[in-house]
Amino acid sequence: MNREKKLLVVVDMQRDFLTGALGSKAAQSLLPRVRARIEVAAAAGETVVFTRDTHDYGYMQTQEGRRLPVPHCIRGTEGWDIDPFLPSAGCRVFDKPTFGSCALAAYAAEEGFGAIEFVGVCTDMCVLSNAVLCKAFCPEAEISVRVDCCAGVTPQRHETALQAMQACQIDVV
Repeated sequence: MNREKKLLVVVDMQRDFLTGALGSKAAQSLLPRVRARIEVAAAAGETVVFTRDTHDYGYMQTQEGRRLPVPHCIRGTEGWDIDPFLPSAGCRVFDKPTFGSCALAAYAAEEGFGAIEFVGVCTDMCVLSNAVLCKAFCPEAEISVRVDCCAGVTPQRHETALQAMQACQIDVV
C-alpha cells in the first residue's frame, strides 16, 4: 500500500438518482460540488473512478426490485447514464448490479491505494456499502466520505449511514 496513492470514488451519480425515477433535490444539489471535487482530484493526480448502478429489464423480479419497486438505472437507458455535467471521460466505471461492488474493492486493494474517498449517492445504501467493502478489502487504507458531496434517500438515513461508517473507522469529512 502506498499512502501517497489516492482514489476518489464517485458513487452512482446517474440521471435516475438525480432527476429521474429516484431523483431528489438533495442529490441534484451535489452536482457542482462533486464536479469541483473531481476536478481537484484529477489536477492533483489522484485516480478517479465511478460506480454505476446497473439493472436489467428483469429488475422487478429481483430481491431489490421487490423491496424497492421502482425500475431505475436500466442498462442502456438515459437514466443509467452518469450525469453529463460530471467529467467522467477516461475514468474507469464499475457497473454494479447491487449496492456494493466487490470489483471496485478488489481494484482498490490490488492497486494499493493508501487513501480512498467517497462522494455520491445514496449515502445510506451505495456509498455506505462501497465504503465498507473497501475498508474490508483495504483495512490499512484511510477511507473517508465527504459529507458535502453525498446525499441519502432522506436526511435522517444520510445521518444514520454516516454514523454507521464512523463506527467502521471510516472518516466523515
